[in-house]
Amino acid sequence: MTTSPTPFHVYDTTLRDGAQQEGMNLSVADKLAIAPLLDELGVGFIEGGWPGAVPKDTEFFKRAAKELDLRNAELAAFGSTRKAGTRAVDDPQVRALVDSEAPVVALVAKHDLRHAEKALRTTGAENIAMIADTVQFLVREGRRVVVDAEHFFDGYRFDPSYTRAAVLAGFEAGAEVVALCDTNGGMLPTWVADIVHEIRGAVGPHAILGIHAHNDSGCAVANSLAAVEAGCTHVQGTVNGYGERTGNADLLSIVANLELKHGLKVLRTDDAHPGGLPELTRLAHAIAEITNISPFARQPYVGASAFAHKAGIHASAIKVDPDLYQHTDPANVGNDMRMLVSDMAGRASIELKGRELGFDLSGRPELLGRVTERVKDAEANGYTYEAADASFELLLVEEIDGRRPQYFSVESWRTIVERAGGRGTPATAEATVKLHAGGERIVSTGEGNGPVNALDHALRQALVRVYPELESFELIDFKVRILDSMHGTDAITRVLIETTDGQTSWSTVGVGPNLLEAAWEALTDSAIWGLRNRRVPPR
Repeated sequence: MTTSPTPFHVYDTTLRDGAQQEGMNLSVADKLAIAPLLDELGVGFIEGGWPGAVPKDTEFFKRAAKELDLRNAELAAFGSTRKAGTRAVDDPQVRALVDSEAPVVALVAKHDLRHAEKALRTTGAENIAMIADTVQFLVREGRRVVVDAEHFFDGYRFDPSYTRAAVLAGFEAGAEVVALCDTNGGMLPTWVADIVHEIRGAVGPHAILGIHAHNDSGCAVANSLAAVEAGCTHVQGTVNGYGERTGNADLLSIVANLELKHGLKVLRTDDAHPGGLPELTRLAHAIAEITNISPFARQPYVGASAFAHKAGIHASAIKVDPDLYQHTDPANVGNDMRMLVSDMAGRASIELKGRELGFDLSGRPELLGRVTERVKDAEANGYTYEAADASFELLLVEEIDGRRPQYFSVESWRTIVERAGGRGTPATAEATVKLHAGGERIVSTGEGNGPVNALDHALRQALVRVYPELESFELIDFKVRILDSMHGTDAITRVLIETTDGQTSWSTVGVGPNLLEAAWEALTDSAIWGLRNRRVPPR
C-alpha cells in the first residue's frame, strides 16, 4: 500500500451509529464518558449524535462544549440535507447542526436514485440540489463538512452516472470528504475495490474519499481495508463493531490492521499524548463497561481469546517461539497470550500456563506429567479449565505443595427452598453452612434469591468473621451447563463462576451430580483463590 498524499482520517461513530445497536441505550453521561476514551485512542473525529432531531444529542453537544477537553479528536454533528423544496438556511434541522457548535458536520445524503425518488419522493435533480445547497450553507457557516453518501454502493451498481454526479456535487459545493456508504452492508471486498477505483478516477487524486461499511455480509472490516487500498483516506467505524443489525465495521480491527499490517500511522498519538494501539484492549473493554455490552471473547486483537492457545502442538511450538502461532505480538494491542489448559494439553501447555501464572515448572518432568494427567482425567469427568484459571492454579498449587491452602474446613452445608402458596408466589431460599476457621466452629445462615445465592451469602458471612478481606468479594457471573443431558435429571452439572474484589476478577469451576454441589465447589475455590491471591495467611 502506498502512502496517501493527504492526511488519513479515522472517524468514530460509536456514539451515533453504534448506539443504534439493539439493547444499547447511551445516556448523555455515558457519551461524555466514552468520548475521552475515543480521544485517548487517537481517532481524529468523534461523531456525537444528531442535534436537533434527538433531544439527548442536543444536550450532549451543549455539555460537550463546556465539559470535554479533547486533545486528538474533533467533535462531529450528524444531520441530513435540507428537505425537498426548501432552502438550507430555512431548514430548522440544518440550523441545529450549526447551533451545536460542532466544528465538523457529517451530512447524510441519498446517493441512490431509487431512494431519492421513493424514500424522499423527489426528483434526482432536486436531491442533488439538496446536497449542494446544504453543503454550501454549512461551509459558509465555517463548518468542515463530511458527506455520508448513503446507499452509495447499491446506488452506483444501479445507476453509476447518477451516483457519480451526486458525489461530484458534494465536492464542488465544498465538502472536505465524501464517505462512500455500504448502508445495507451487502458488498464484498472485490466489488468495493472496483467501485472505489472508478470513483477515485472521477474525483481526482486529491479529493478525500471515505468508507463507511456495515457488516451484514460479514465483510465490513475487509470492505473497509479494500476501500483504503483502492484510494480511500478516511475510514469510519465503531468501537467493538457496535451498530444495528449485525453492526458496523469494527474500527479497532481496522486501525490495528492498517498500522500493524500496512505500516500506516493513522491514530493521532505521540510521545506527549500516548495511547493508540498499546491501549487498544484496555479502551475496548472500558467502553464495553460503559455500554453494558459484554465483550466478545473472540473479537480480533482485543478479545480475551484473541491470543489464546489450546492444542498441545501449538504450545510446543510457542514454547520455542511465540511468533510461530501468532500473527502479531499481543503486546502491540495491549493484550496477552493465554494458554488454555484442557484435555488437549501437553506438557508444554502446562509449563507455559504455569509460567503465565507465576510458576517455573521447567526441569520438573515428573510434576508436569502428574499435572497433565490430572487435567486430562478431570476434563474426562466434566471439568474445564479453559475459562477457570483460578481453579487450575489451585490444582497446580496442590500438586506442588501436596495440599491446597487450608483457610477453612467444612463440616456441612445445606439449603432449603420454600414456597408458600401456588404458582406465581415468590419462593424463599435459605442456606446454612457449618465450618471451622480461625480456631473456632462457625455456623452461618444466609438468605438469597435462589439456593446458590443463599449458599454464597452463608459462606461469605461465615468466613468474613475470620477473613474480613472477603468483605469486598462479589460474585459477578454464574454459568451452568448440563453434561450428558441424555441422562435427564441424573446428568452431571458443571458450574463456572466469576468473582471480583473490585480490582481484579477470577473464575472457578465446579462439577457435581447436581447444581448445588457443583456450585459449592466453585464457590469455595473462589474464596480460597481470592484469599491466596491477596497473600492472606491461613488463620
